[in-house]
Amino acid sequence: MYRHIYTALLLFILSISLSSSSSSSSSSPTSQINSNSVLLALLDSHYTELAELIEKAMLLQTLEQTVATHNITIFAPNNQALERNLDPDFKQFLLQPGNIHSLQSLLLFHVIPTNIGSKKQTGSTRFKTLSNHNINVDTNITTGELTVEQIKIVHPDFITRPDGVIHGIQNLLIPRSVVDDFNRRRSLRSITAVKPEPSPEVDTRNHKLKKQKQPPSEKPGSLPKLPIYEAMSPGPSLAPAPAPGPGSPHHHFNGDANVKDFIKTLIRYGGYNEMADILVNLTSLATEMSRLVSEGYVLTVLAPNDEAIGKLTTEQLSEPGSPEEIMYYHIIPEYQTEESMYNAVRRFGKVRYDTLRLPHKVLAEEADGSVKFGNGDVSGYLFDPDIYTDGRISVQGIDGVLFPMVEEEKVERDKPVSKMGQPGKVQHRRGKLLETACWMLGTFGQHSRLASCQ
Repeated sequence: MYRHIYTALLLFILSISLSSSSSSSSSSPTSQINSNSVLLALLDSHYTELAELIEKAMLLQTLEQTVATHNITIFAPNNQALERNLDPDFKQFLLQPGNIHSLQSLLLFHVIPTNIGSKKQTGSTRFKTLSNHNINVDTNITTGELTVEQIKIVHPDFITRPDGVIHGIQNLLIPRSVVDDFNRRRSLRSITAVKPEPSPEVDTRNHKLKKQKQPPSEKPGSLPKLPIYEAMSPGPSLAPAPAPGPGSPHHHFNGDANVKDFIKTLIRYGGYNEMADILVNLTSLATEMSRLVSEGYVLTVLAPNDEAIGKLTTEQLSEPGSPEEIMYYHIIPEYQTEESMYNAVRRFGKVRYDTLRLPHKVLAEEADGSVKFGNGDVSGYLFDPDIYTDGRISVQGIDGVLFPMVEEEKVERDKPVSKMGQPGKVQHRRGKLLETACWMLGTFGQHSRLASCQ
């Protein structure tokens, strides 16, 4: 029932966009699309899983433009191929917001800007898809059976329209580039690449980098030797003395691309626009994070959603350096995922993670089957896990803004107190050898000669 409602909404939105585009400009390519389009027929067919993926990949406009200028062919996998026959890990990889480009390439791999009818196809022919990949369409001379990339076309010419044709296929077509992206993310090969230059050593006397004379003995992909706190630019929560930047001018990781990708993912995910605005416009943290990632450091960002940031008062954000201090407390200088943090709090009960706001740490504990950060009213739950994970930056959505707890001053415990509440006399502890000496002197009545025995 929900799928029928979802498909009806897609058809309604698409029909509105088509009618508005046709009325706005008669010269526009989308003005040629009508209600008898093959794209509308696909969204109204029983290939509901494919229609949902097209909507999630935001490919409706691309397909509209293609249908308006070409007579297309769509190879549509059935729902069983997308629901049951697909590897769960691979499906999760495709549905992650950060992997939308892989999902788009996979779906466009099923569309050819040429009309290929089952009766017109003979022998083996190579075609170029909308994803710029080539596929082979073969016809068995004996049985007349059609295959595409060795996958059987079970329903040839299932839907035929003036602007295209849809063939039903048995399984999903997966381009090689998408498989490589999936394997690269799964094995984290992108973060274990051999560095062309050795990791620098730090001179503890002046906190400057030593020149490397011999090749390093560290494993490839190891973290820089310089602590991340020394690598950060001076700010409101750091020491006033400027800290030297780590490494050489040759960056081994593209931190700028990583940070841009993660901010775009925050905006595309929805509900974290305020966080993205603070990182880019209100502060210079986006530039700072890209520099740190370029030098080989890893970060975990606890991102408060828009509702949580909306509760902040003007006083909390108006003081100089307040936005930076708040955001620094939400950045952990290590790579953590929802699974690793949940396993840690399940095993150890309470875990304190270091933050970029020295010397404060953020407390994590298990609560209601999730991970809770902070104490008391100043807390937030892990609300949207693994919004972005690329091996260098991990973003975990939380439903509250965190603040460090104010520590009370420690009471002096060294001064003993008498029963009347007045400081008592400090009694020094005597060793065993001194007690033996006092006992022997007491035997001869001479213990008064030693002041320590009195």
